[in-house]
Amino acid sequence: MPRSIRLDAVLVQAVIAGALSFAHLHDIAQAAGQDGWKAWAYPVSVDLLLVAAWRRLRNLRTAHEPTRAAWTWFAVALTASLGANIATAGLLDLHQVPDWLRILVAGWPAMAFLGGTLLVHTPTTEPDEVPDPEAEQVPSVDAPLPVPADSAPDPESEQLPAAEPVPALPGPGSADVPPALLDHARKVADAHRTATGAPIDADTLRARLGLPGQMADQLAAQFA
Repeated sequence: MPRSIRLDAVLVQAVIAGALSFAHLHDIAQAAGQDGWKAWAYPVSVDLLLVAAWRRLRNLRTAHEPTRAAWTWFAVALTASLGANIATAGLLDLHQVPDWLRILVAGWPAMAFLGGTLLVHTPTTEPDEVPDPEAEQVPSVDAPLPVPADSAPDPESEQLPAAEPVPALPGPGSADVPPALLDHARKVADAHRTATGAPIDADTLRARLGLPGQMADQLAAQFA
């Protein structure tokens, strides 16, 4: 209940302030030679440009876009509204309006139209998707492993079955791992550590690269 009372009071205050500002803008436009419906249209034009610039500022901040143009038109509309309210405080003789004020009032529609058009049609770029570091660093299991040009082919690896993606170790505890496979496994282990904060285990390494159990255990022990 207290929140509803505070909300109603704010709305009433906003309506009163808007009505006073609207009347001041109307008086300035009428004193500058704009009569009839034109004098009533000036307050609407100023207030709408102010609201449009403010909404544009909020949208650009959400999208992390530059807000310089929106701030410029917000300042222009605020200056026009604030200047009209101050001018009606007795600082300006509304029966003898200076020529520069008549020029400003007469040129306001073109300026407001330009500002509103630029605010509406300024594009907002979509935020770029954040790339997945693991997806970029870890190639597909089915992709062939890069082989250095200066390395000679291993006769034993050529005799392996076609279904075996990587060569097996010659024996227990052997460190004879192809350099290309070692580099590739190290990249996979680094990406796993970056993503999870923990060293890669043999099962994960075996599933990622399709390695035999003995080779996966040996490589996982090196990257622990």
